[in-house]
Amino acid sequence: MTHTESVGAEGTISPVAPLEQEQAPRVPHAGLALVLILTAQLMVVLDSTIANIALPYIGADLGISQANLTWIVTGYALAFGGLLLLGGRLGDLYGRRLLFMTGLTVFAVGSLLGGLAQNEALLLGSRGLQGVGAALAAPAALALITTTFPAGPQRNRAMAAYATMSGIGAAIGLILGGWLTGLDQPLGVDGWRLTFLINVPIGLLAAFAAPRVLKESEKHTGWLDIPGAITGTFGLLGIVFGLSRAGEEAYGWDHAQTIGSLVAGVALLVAFLVIESRVDHPLLPMRIFANRTRATSFVAMMIAPAAMFAMFFYLSLFIQQIMGFDALEAGFAFLPFSFGIVIGAGLSSNLVGRIQPRFLAGTGTLLAGIALFMFSRINVDDSPAAILALAAGDTIGSDVNYWTSLFPYIVLMAVGMGMVFVPLTLTAVHHVKAEDSGIGSGVLNTMQQVGGALGLAILSTVALHFSNNRGDEIARPLQDGFGQAGSATIPGTDMTVLDLGLFQGTFTSGAQAAFLVGSVMMLAASAVIWIFLDVKHTELATDGPEGGVHVG
Repeated sequence: MTHTESVGAEGTISPVAPLEQEQAPRVPHAGLALVLILTAQLMVVLDSTIANIALPYIGADLGISQANLTWIVTGYALAFGGLLLLGGRLGDLYGRRLLFMTGLTVFAVGSLLGGLAQNEALLLGSRGLQGVGAALAAPAALALITTTFPAGPQRNRAMAAYATMSGIGAAIGLILGGWLTGLDQPLGVDGWRLTFLINVPIGLLAAFAAPRVLKESEKHTGWLDIPGAITGTFGLLGIVFGLSRAGEEAYGWDHAQTIGSLVAGVALLVAFLVIESRVDHPLLPMRIFANRTRATSFVAMMIAPAAMFAMFFYLSLFIQQIMGFDALEAGFAFLPFSFGIVIGAGLSSNLVGRIQPRFLAGTGTLLAGIALFMFSRINVDDSPAAILALAAGDTIGSDVNYWTSLFPYIVLMAVGMGMVFVPLTLTAVHHVKAEDSGIGSGVLNTMQQVGGALGLAILSTVALHFSNNRGDEIARPLQDGFGQAGSATIPGTDMTVLDLGLFQGTFTSGAQAAFLVGSVMMLAASAVIWIFLDVKHTELATDGPEGGVHVG
């Protein structure tokens, strides 16, 4: 029996592992290397959500419409997800440490431009550049873990920390974003700008430290699949743009721009698949999906984060714009998510050596789906009497209690997602050979980011559709109920009482629909896991070549 075959499954040590654990080679600077990788991963992941709390402030300061605010989130996710495979391939060819450092530097430059942006175009462009940097750094980070730490207890601890950081980073982003946004002109700039500028010193310091604690990986020969990167990225962009236009009242599903964008996106993705099936060194080797365990993990990790985006995006806006929380309060409203995901990840990392990954991840998605469904049940009073009281100074959304309506389900969602991230991260990169770990981790991250971007586009379309319908339903009753009072301007704002009433009703209706669709998506991910993820927990401690798939 070989060493790698006898080491216990990821999460625990098998009965024969203690003796062999003493024989496992120590990794030089292992602690510092892991801290550096986790710091970079945290920075990359939290930027998916750090701007969420700041969205209302960014929109007001730069004149960005409500519909276009989603592009601050999806722009980053699309560039990140669309180029992740290229980033993974570059790491395989030219060295993961080099790509790790390059990605962090590009990310820092994009963050600087975002913090200094004076218009919508520059801000969205900077978000795209941040996504490019993240696409270079993220797959290198995970690949550095798989090639630095041997299979078994050492890699289990590193992977559990990485998966926890991947999940907790989104919540930390909301808390940190709320705190920074709420600061009153620190350093002479608006607080929301610090949500970008904070990355600059962190990214540059991490890039500087990398060659001192990380070893360079082995380099390989091969060609870059540039046509694949172009068709894949722009295909996704076309679909997301078309979906976002479909939900806007000024466009709709039958508008030429919507149809043209969707058709072009699908055509480019078809071209991408054709290219990948014919080139010698494909960006996305289809053979990596031949393993059922990995294919199932990839699909589930595409659907589940897409649903999770619904909570972060719509709940952060709901808490601020309906319940009246300020930026800092909104950030701390998500603090329970951080604790919950640590609990869920810790639980699953301890149990994954004794319980099949399907049971852990399947149960986690069910818990998350229930939480999203309960969010869809949140309701506010949008009657004329309630809106008039609101305009007179009552707290917005006063009939929604945070501790009873939100807190239990934020915790439930967090614990569920923590139970999902650890086992699926392990199964997604299981038995991918070392020289292909950049591609394997790139596909995993791509599924999360692309799923998030597509999911938010779909949910935004659903939300806008229901918001528009609700606006048609309540506009006349509100006008009749308000009478002349409806045209009065609310002190300290540029909104009339009627505007407030319409927003209260329409946004809530749209958010409810987004949460409900998100819960259905999470249940779909759960079904995929329960039906198709059949890997045994005893298999996760081995890197045997019989399970490896050498790709591209």
